[in-house]
Amino acid sequence: MALLRKINQVLLFLLIVTLCGILYKKVHKGTMVKAETDDDSETPEDLEEEIPVVICAAAGRMGAAMAAINSIYSNTDANIVFYVVGLRNTLTRIRKWIEHSKLREINFKIVEFNPMVLKGKIRPDSSRPELLQPLNFVRFYLPLLIHQHEKVIYLDDDVIVQGDIQELYDTTLARGHAAAFSDDCDLPAAQDINRLVGLQNTYMGYLDYRKKTIKDLGISPSTCSFNPGVIVANMTEWKHQRITKQLEKWMQKNVEENLYSSSLGGGVATSPMLIVFHGKYSTINPLWHIRHLGWNPDARYSEHFLQEAKLLHWNGRHKPWDFPSVHNDLWESWFVPDPAGIFKLNHNS
Repeated sequence: MALLRKINQVLLFLLIVTLCGILYKKVHKGTMVKAETDDDSETPEDLEEEIPVVICAAAGRMGAAMAAINSIYSNTDANIVFYVVGLRNTLTRIRKWIEHSKLREINFKIVEFNPMVLKGKIRPDSSRPELLQPLNFVRFYLPLLIHQHEKVIYLDDDVIVQGDIQELYDTTLARGHAAAFSDDCDLPAAQDINRLVGLQNTYMGYLDYRKKTIKDLGISPSTCSFNPGVIVANMTEWKHQRITKQLEKWMQKNVEENLYSSSLGGGVATSPMLIVFHGKYSTINPLWHIRHLGWNPDARYSEHFLQEAKLLHWNGRHKPWDFPSVHNDLWESWFVPDPAGIFKLNHNS
């Protein structure tokens, strides 16, 4: 009996050891799988970085945004996500244009812009009422529209991109700078400013230096201006410096004191940005913003010059989808026809 009891104790001990071993392996294996899964979710080495591009699609010129998007998508292998911004009554049409055209392959998100944020911040008087359209001020509110990206590209709709947008995205922003722009004094030699009658390239063209509030800024009127039609922005710095609040402050001041107007330099959106970003912005390679193609329908440029450009911008009154305009063949090659048949090209006198 004593021998049998001893054998039973040994068997019980071996059974307990075996069960402990099995339990340990299961727990250990489960812990390893969870750790590997957590590591994969935090550091996805094979996940390509997204390049967010913000572009507005206004009702009367939606074809411009679609051509710009087409040119960007066709000239890069980068992982682009397009944030197409519109007003509520245009969102369905934007989606239809993209999903029922050659653009159906793109990665995009449609963002609604609420114009009520501009209430009381825009003066109604302007020689160019199109510049008072709500979407013209979307660039002021980038962090409110785009949340999960550190770096963002904003483009006006009247552009065509001929280079790889990755190059523009790789623009270096100096420490403490919330954005990068193109200086108006860095125009290539081929763009002789004498051919662009009325073009402004200094602060004098945008701010009314007769006003005390402007004089008190201490900014020389001969300071070179910049064009905010192409922006590379750092969202962390933008929020840290409360750029949107600063821009709204100067919009409000203009309503109260008429500090600048579109009749001066052509930019009710440009003027507050010149004030807020004075001396605190990085610069974009000039080839990434060849502009003023819409300024004078008689000012043509060499084909070689235009082919070297990475980005073409028809800022000004003369748009490439309308008449009169110049170099519209370069723009039209990227045009995506409107599935609804609403937007049409007008190249006849």
